[in-house]
Order: sequence, then C-alpha cells, then structure tokens
Amino acid sequence: MSEPAARRRWPRGDVRAGLVAAGVELARGGGPDAVVLREATRIVGVVPNAAYRHFADRDELLAAVCAAAMDELSARMSDGIAKVRGRRGNPAAAGRRLAAIGAAYLEFARTEPGLFAAAYAVPQQHTYAARSDGARTPLELLCSQLDELVEAGILDPRRRKGIEYPIWSLVHGTAVLTGQGPLRDRPEADLRKIEALTRSFIGNGLT
Repeated sequence: MSEPAARRRWPRGDVRAGLVAAGVELARGGGPDAVVLREATRIVGVVPNAAYRHFADRDELLAAVCAAAMDELSARMSDGIAKVRGRRGNPAAAGRRLAAIGAAYLEFARTEPGLFAAAYAVPQQHTYAARSDGARTPLELLCSQLDELVEAGILDPRRRKGIEYPIWSLVHGTAVLTGQGPLRDRPEADLRKIEALTRSFIGNGLT
C-alpha cells in the first residue's frame, strides 16, 4: 500500500466507497484474506466503528470487494475485445476477439493474483448472468463471443448450448495453475507457452 493511499481522508458521504476501495487495495496486495475491516478503516481515516454503518461485518465488505474485483476483470476483457478491429460476424475478427478475452483473463490472473482470488472468494456474490446496472460479466462476455462464432460460421450452432462452461473451465484452470498454483514459478516463457497452448486447444476444438 502506498504511503499517500494510507493517509487519504474520504469525504463523509464517500466512506462506503472508500472502504470498498481500501478493501480492493488490500486484496490486490494479499488476496481475500487481507481484507479486514479495521485495516480498511485505518486506510480511509475513520474510526473502526464507522465501518459498521455501511457493512454488517467483514463478510459484507469482502462481498463488495469481490464484486469490484470481478468488475475489474470484466473491464480488462472488454478492453481486449475493443482492441480487435473488424465487424461483428467476420470470421477472423471473431476468432481474435475470443482469443483476446482469454488472454485478458489469463493476464489478469497473472498480474493481479490477489484480485483474481478475491473475485471468486464469495461465489454466491455473483449471478454470472445479466446485471441490473447493465455491466457485463466475464461469462456474458464469453457467451457473446461464442455467439459471434456461430454468426461467423465457425461454430456449429448445434454445439453452442452450454459450451461456455468447459471453455471457461479450461481457461480458469490454466489461470489458477500458472498464476497461483504449482506452475507459478515456471519461467515466463514457459507460462506464455502454456497459455498459448490453452487458447490454441480451445480454438481447434471449436472449429
């Protein structure tokens, strides 16, 4: 945690947002176990009891941090899609967009292991489906790209239903193995090769 962040004081009306932001930074540095109400209040600059006006307990704060971490992951994936040129339904562009969200997912797990772990720390926090605020979840982004593969004639529509789950499992498993699991200390070149092989395996399995 940077020194300026630790000294920051939040306006009264922004205390809840400040506590969530502090929780996100704690998770970024130490994963979900690092999200502690007392430490979050210290960072925001309020007395510990002030946290209980916004969160019943540490679990409620963690749930909010979990949602914020998932939002950041979604944003990274959306950015990956936006960088791919080509109209929707173009076969080459559709394939690149699917690869881009996979690459963004793996990069997030590798570069933000604490937030990646926090994003899935409270599974029941997520519907993994449409949200009331219109934001798109990682699963929705994946489903949209798979639908585009169908539109582009790459994926047989008869194979489309439910195929997002085995694909998500492959990418998530690779993310955990290379970002936090037994492969995390392998040389960088080896990790990139493993990730590339995962994306290639998925791509070959869809055609």
